[in-house]
Amino acid sequence: MLTIGYIGNGKSTNRYHLPFSLKNENIHVKTIYSRRNNSVWDKIPNVNYVDDPDRIFMDKEIQLVVICTPLEFHYGYAKLALENGKHVLVEKPFTQTSDQARELFAYAREKNLFIQCYQNRRFDSDFLTVQRVINSGILGDILEVEMHYDYFRPEIPMSRKFSNGEFSYLYGHGCHTIDQALSFFGNPNRITYDVRQLLGKGHMNDYFDLDLFYDSKKVSIKSSYFRLKERPSFVVYGKKGVFVKQTKDRQEEHLKLFYMPSNKDFGIDLPEHYGILTFVDDEGKYHEEKVISEVGDYGRVYDGVYESIIYGKEKMVKDEETIRQIEILEEGINYIDE
Repeated sequence: MLTIGYIGNGKSTNRYHLPFSLKNENIHVKTIYSRRNNSVWDKIPNVNYVDDPDRIFMDKEIQLVVICTPLEFHYGYAKLALENGKHVLVEKPFTQTSDQARELFAYAREKNLFIQCYQNRRFDSDFLTVQRVINSGILGDILEVEMHYDYFRPEIPMSRKFSNGEFSYLYGHGCHTIDQALSFFGNPNRITYDVRQLLGKGHMNDYFDLDLFYDSKKVSIKSSYFRLKERPSFVVYGKKGVFVKQTKDRQEEHLKLFYMPSNKDFGIDLPEHYGILTFVDDEGKYHEEKVISEVGDYGRVYDGVYESIIYGKEKMVKDEETIRQIEILEEGINYIDE
């Protein structure tokens, strides 16, 4: 049994963590810390709710501390957990800077403790489906991949002024798709950045377009707050065809409706959500068909954390991948015009 304490009791903890950790029969959630009583989320039976983080750090039964606070507190709480001999799982973005990330990883190795970033989007249905299509070889050599993470929420950038650094749109949302690219395609040879404010100078960053160049392909990561009609979640171009996955993974959609992973159809794509594969076979015949989506499951992160801590298996998210992701975010925010 792996016993967990959570630092933070907001949306991240209650929407993206607890539904999956509570489902895992090998995990026991013992304590949740919050600075103030949070009445938005129902309290979970048999879980201790405390307003003093030492109730977690000093509890010898708690093996893993999960950090689900605003980004500016990630480094401090993670280091404090390590100092108290706890393993650590940290929400994304992992830290404000790559130097902080390097320090935490080095400190964890020194103390023989586990620390990892919570990259649950590696287990999005659309991303898993894209990987299956690429690995099948049916598209031939991959030439270009487009990854889109769009919204139509103009009220957000219209109501907020300039915010740089870790408070930018790139930092908060690029951490999803950049990690997906690094985890599957590896570290690119070079990157070009288009990170700006569509509303103009002095406003918040509300758009980014990163091109990651590899030996024979380009992976584009694009996101905007001003897409009334979202671009496809993924478009994959190969020498023999194309795969288009229009809709995103549905786990977040269901979680927002409080439709939990305990339901058998949680996060499952319906036929209208399936991607379209179009290709020419070796005999020159044209094909177009739907591809049944893979099943996404954010709980697989907790499965991996459990296996690493209890059985010593390799970490699901490698330290160098997390560091490289933050380096890319750091470089990207230099292009924002104050």
